Amino acid sequence: MSATAPGRPLARLVAANALTLAAAYLAVGLLVESIRRLYPSRTVLTLSFALDALPAQVLSACGLLGPLREAYLAGRLNEAGLRAIFAGTALAVIFLLATLLGLIGALVRGTIRCKGSFGE
Repeated sequence: MSATAPGRPLARLVAANALTLAAAYLAVGLLVESIRRLYPSRTVLTLSFALDALPAQVLSACGLLGPLREAYLAGRLNEAGLRAIFAGTALAVIFLLATLLGLIGALVRGTIRCKGSFGE
């Protein structure tokens, strides 16, 4: 392996991890939502609220939760639309975190390689 290995494998790894995590999040969300509709219980509702907490906090921090709530309560936004917005927000956070962690990993890897080349 050469000292100047291309960064593409790291980018692919970050994208693959983000896609896997996003697919798992959406699958769990779909499962919880299906169970919530078929067999509503306090436990399932709590789990549903927990899954919605991250996107709700992000939307709130961006100042978008209030307008979304108003649109939903006024009937301008249906439940499916609201779920799609929450899912999209969660996916954006997942990809942002995956990219950030990938960049940190690349920085650490580059630092270790740089220090290792000085010792030769």
